[in-house]
Amino acid sequence: MKFENCSSSDLYVLAEEIKRETFELDNFNINPYSLVSPSAYDTAWLAMIEDLSDINTPKPMFRGCLDWILSNQHVVEGMWGNQGDNGDETLTSTLTCVLALRKWNIGILHVHKGKRYIERSTERIIGKYNPNKERSCPRWLVLMLTGLLELAQQLGLRFFFSTRVQQMINDLFFHRQEILDREKLVDGHCNRQPLLAYLEVLPSTFGGENQEDIFEKLNNLDGSLCQSPSATAAAFMLTRNKNCLVYLQSLVKRCPHGVPQVYPLNEELIKLSMVNIIDNFGLGEYFGKEVDRFLLQTYKRYKNEDLKRMSICSKVDELHRASLEFQMLRLKGYNVLPRSFCWFLNDEEIHDYLEKNIECVFFVMLSVYRATDLMFPGEYELEEAREFSRNLLEKSEFINEKTVPSFHIKHEMSTPWMARLKHLDHRMWIEDKDSNAFSNGKASSIRIHSEKLTHLASRTFEFRQAVYRHEMEDLMKWVKKWGLNDIGFGREKTTYCYFAASASTSFPFESVANIRKLMAKSGILITVADDFFDEEGSADELEALTKAVIRWEGEELKGYGKIIFKALDNLLNETAETCRKQHGPDITNHLRNIWNETFESWQREAEWSRKGHIPSMDEYIRNGMISIAAHTIALPTSFLMEPCFPQQKLKPGNYDNITTLLMTNSRLLNDLQSYQKEQEQGKINSVLLHMKSHCGSKIEDSIAYIENIIDSKRKEFMEHVLMDEFSDLPKPCKDIHLSFCKVFEMFFNKKNRYDSDTEMLQDIKKALYDPVSTFDNSPSLI
Repeated sequence: MKFENCSSSDLYVLAEEIKRETFELDNFNINPYSLVSPSAYDTAWLAMIEDLSDINTPKPMFRGCLDWILSNQHVVEGMWGNQGDNGDETLTSTLTCVLALRKWNIGILHVHKGKRYIERSTERIIGKYNPNKERSCPRWLVLMLTGLLELAQQLGLRFFFSTRVQQMINDLFFHRQEILDREKLVDGHCNRQPLLAYLEVLPSTFGGENQEDIFEKLNNLDGSLCQSPSATAAAFMLTRNKNCLVYLQSLVKRCPHGVPQVYPLNEELIKLSMVNIIDNFGLGEYFGKEVDRFLLQTYKRYKNEDLKRMSICSKVDELHRASLEFQMLRLKGYNVLPRSFCWFLNDEEIHDYLEKNIECVFFVMLSVYRATDLMFPGEYELEEAREFSRNLLEKSEFINEKTVPSFHIKHEMSTPWMARLKHLDHRMWIEDKDSNAFSNGKASSIRIHSEKLTHLASRTFEFRQAVYRHEMEDLMKWVKKWGLNDIGFGREKTTYCYFAASASTSFPFESVANIRKLMAKSGILITVADDFFDEEGSADELEALTKAVIRWEGEELKGYGKIIFKALDNLLNETAETCRKQHGPDITNHLRNIWNETFESWQREAEWSRKGHIPSMDEYIRNGMISIAAHTIALPTSFLMEPCFPQQKLKPGNYDNITTLLMTNSRLLNDLQSYQKEQEQGKINSVLLHMKSHCGSKIEDSIAYIENIIDSKRKEFMEHVLMDEFSDLPKPCKDIHLSFCKVFEMFFNKKNRYDSDTEMLQDIKKALYDPVSTFDNSPSLI
């Protein structure tokens, strides 16, 4: 189906189908493990367990696991497992599934296809590693692949490998022996899974020599080895331990359609991860009510767990759950405190464990880091947690140059959340093969089963693109109609302005098309008018235009001033008419007052520049927060929201604190990236004013001073937007202010992207034109 010919109703039908078939988000009245993608590797090991109740007729104890293998092979490639894992996990999963089928002598066609995949893929998969320390084969892959190949030999299963591949395999066996000589079965290295977790692929001598240690582990814990289904399956086949059997039976009962890599998992973390994916994919339009109900229930259950009784692994899980819960609840405006997860900073045991096990707790630290994006003033615990998590993530191999970055984490850490736009973030998550991963297993990531959500998200994204492109065409016609494209000076930013308006918001499809276009038109006019005041207009022309706007009478204007005023008059009338249709009241005078104020601020700056006047910092900020014109777009847009924006908050001098903070921060962000240009032009700027008023200070000192103000105002702004007690503005209006703040953060993050003709082109292509690339991990059934 082409998205241009697709209707929004088609997408809602698909969303309803997902609700019925996959989950009931409003109450999660389902088994959380049904949301987790099964591990083909672990399921195959359970399928190999024999039922010894009838010695004369050997049969599998867990027939359902064997049936799962028969039903979940990717028919084209012949493999099992997740296609998005660069092949490592699919190689071991496929080999294990082939061995399970071989053991029971069924699925001949499946075995044949699986063997072909193994023979065809082994060189590619292990060939990307080399013996030196820069890119050595992962420990888990060495242990698993060598152990599985030994088991294949025992079962009489032969593979036809080239001489080169056989040499690679011999090197892996040599590497394995080094590991076995260096490590002990039970304690192992503290920064990785112990050898005991890989019991199923260790040489038989290891299991036989250490049966006493294995029995002790099975009897002292929950009947499992390291909560690993595959290792526990091997332990049961070796010992027939009753506790072990109880664990395996419980596992299959909870997970009848394929088992996960780890059991048990934190069930609340599973649910939160599913809701997080829905939000990250931009699917709130379909599941918003269900998500809101779920988060309300989560908040009602919100409490601090008794950490003193928890094992270290349970503490890590609790940190992950609590940080994700904090992030989601705070973003929805619930009153949650940093201590709900920042307790780990004062827990020496877990602090030390996290530092030594970053590869195992990568997703936990990523969740902590993301939670600190939502920081309020005075929350020093969050600042400490951010620094700690960032330092650990930067050390992780997941973002090392030698490996593929997970979750686009480099982009997330280099570009703050406040400088990223919703629409592009949704695309980043949809295209990320690891977007559904939420924890680490011993071989690969543990994932939410989200293929249908990914499909819906990609279709929705491309449908939005089609809608946005159509609106862009209308906008281009408007610009041409009023002569703004041929004005002959300054910056032509039609595409930039529409990109900012559409990518920063998540309005429902076509229903608010006018709002996006009105936002873009305002940005276009502000850019043209600002350039007219800065570069083109004479003193007389600027004064005439300003007086015309104040009187709202432009008949006597000529040239560029007349073009600007006529386009502005059309925009204002269109905005007022849209408001009358939606809400009833006439806000024409309010809109005129806002534009009057903006033009007067530009006129004042032009006079300062012409006369060489150097204002005080306070005088500059009072005028500059108006001349940046963020409120000139945000306030009219907010008034078109539902519920309606309070009219009294539209009056100059009586703006809400949220609006004032938006105006101030936008000005200072712009100043940071434009002080060099304005210094060359002999103009003023907050950075330059600070340096002038502090004799002997360097430009770096002034930059740091302004950055500190921005950081403080940003936290204050975030608190006002998210917490109800600081502002009585309706939530949709607060969200509009947040969107505009993110736009300015994006424009002026580290450089002036708005003034560049090329800096934003790639983002615009991704937002409006390029199709989405996704990883389809669902098997093609035989």
